[in-house]
Amino acid sequence: MKKLSTLLLLWVILLPVKAEEALSVVVNADSDIETLTHGQLVDIFMGRYRTFPNGQSVVVYENASDPLVQEAFYRSLVNRSLAQVNAYWARLQFSGRVRQPEEIASVEALSQRIGSSPSAISFVRSSELTDTMKVVHRFGP
Repeated sequence: MKKLSTLLLLWVILLPVKAEEALSVVVNADSDIETLTHGQLVDIFMGRYRTFPNGQSVVVYENASDPLVQEAFYRSLVNRSLAQVNAYWARLQFSGRVRQPEEIASVEALSQRIGSSPSAISFVRSSELTDTMKVVHRFGP
């Protein structure tokens, strides 16, 4: 019963993020990358690939400005909770195969990182887009 209550509460909390606003996957505005498929995003954000499809190296930045946005993003990307994704990263880090993406605590700092790195990728609410970002995929409305 407790799990059901927790799931219901999580659904109620996440519903406004999903229903009201799209999430955008973004790269540097000057990047050659125009679009990425859902499968390519899974491979990049889950640490399977370290390069974009064109061979350019990729640096993933985790948008840690709002846990609800993170939760909605990973639900859309891999249908897993943020806790499940964190557990996945803990296993990978323990094995020494990859490092978890760097967490950036504010959208302003994230925008600066994306703008200063041609190989950067992250995700933001569509309302948080800046001129340093180019949308390569969109989740939601």
